[in-house]
Amino acid sequence: MIEVLVVDDDVRVARVNAAYVEKVPGFHVAGEAHSAAEALGLLETLPRLDLVLLDHYLPDRTGLAVVQEMRRHGHQTDVIMVTAARDVSTVQAAMRQGALQYLVKPFAFAGLRAKLEAYAGLRRTLDGGGEAEQAEVDRIFGALSASAEPSLPKGHSLTTAELVRQCLISADGALSAQEIAERTGVSRQTAQRYLKLLERTGRATLTLKYGDAGRPEHRYVWVART
Repeated sequence: MIEVLVVDDDVRVARVNAAYVEKVPGFHVAGEAHSAAEALGLLETLPRLDLVLLDHYLPDRTGLAVVQEMRRHGHQTDVIMVTAARDVSTVQAAMRQGALQYLVKPFAFAGLRAKLEAYAGLRRTLDGGGEAEQAEVDRIFGALSASAEPSLPKGHSLTTAELVRQCLISADGALSAQEIAERTGVSRQTAQRYLKLLERTGRATLTLKYGDAGRPEHRYVWVART
């Protein structure tokens, strides 16, 4: 079993994320923490930890500060950031400090499951040991991005694309560009641009909602892959 520490300042969110983890075969929640101090304490006391699902916004220190402290004390436990922090500087800092993945809130179970399954695949690859030819190296570095969307056109941000994508995935039904904008904090025009991209690539379906008068409202729903 892959032993996981779930860290989130919101007790309710931590419990939801822990429940998600337990639903993925091969994963077990070893503990929950709601502050940096709790997380670092559990890293010292739990007999084994393989992965930390780490929020960035903690009451006493940031998630990135927790990663720095972990490495300073010699803890090589893998980290996946699970946070609402979506500014590029934080994403870049997480990457430079060794976070294996970065999952932007809000997200649905499918989003976290994809990240965990990719992580499990990476561990299986690494557990084989031995020397690696270039093809094997490529598989190792590509394991965590196996579930990612195709490369984005010029002028599009991967972080914004993921934000819009996760918003659609977690929605109960079709959403308009305005609703996406309100939920993610991007402008309506930006939301519309990324929704059209998702529609063109077959990841979202466009539906029309007709009112009493005027142009129909464009609404989008996520297309789940089978």
